Amino acid sequence: MWGSAPGMAPGEHQLIFGTLYPAYYSYKAVKSKDIKEYVKWMMYWIIFALFTTAETFTDIFLCWFPFYYELKIAFVAWLLSPYTKGSSLLYRKFVHPTLSSKEKEIDDCLVQAKDRSYDALVHFGKRGLNVAATAAVMAASKGQGALSERLRSFSMQDLTTIRGDGAPAPSGPPPPGSGRASGKHGQPKMSRSASESAGSSGTA
Repeated sequence: MWGSAPGMAPGEHQLIFGTLYPAYYSYKAVKSKDIKEYVKWMMYWIIFALFTTAETFTDIFLCWFPFYYELKIAFVAWLLSPYTKGSSLLYRKFVHPTLSSKEKEIDDCLVQAKDRSYDALVHFGKRGLNVAATAAVMAASKGQGALSERLRSFSMQDLTTIRGDGAPAPSGPPPPGSGRASGKHGQPKMSRSASESAGSSGTA
């Protein structure tokens, strides 16, 4: 069961045989409602949780140690083996007595940690609301300034349009209709001036 498969790293062995294999048999224990198997796998998961927590620190300092990962896989095999019953042995000899003696202190620490986390959550929540409110006010002020600038540009465009409508017409030849009207009114004036000049010459 623990032979090295080609292309598999020691961490993958630990993941498969230390997590997936026990998880499947824990499922079978829950499904069959076998109390003995259920208790056995519960003890294993407690030990494995402690082991996983400890290896977070040991990997930093002992990763250079020869056969370190192979020793970890061997330890997980010892925990799982029905012959050695390593998880049950460690739980009954060390973990259960320690947790029983320190249970009240652990519960108090957990309650304090829960209260602190709640206070921290409320504190950060208030800070987040303040930041969001400040950002909203700044965005609103910027939006109002942009709106006033837009309205001002629109008003300037309207004034330019009004000035363009009231400007004098460009100089050029008069329209055809205006020329005809001036011709009609100008012809009697020319005849009157001609008669006046003739009368003055006759009297002279």
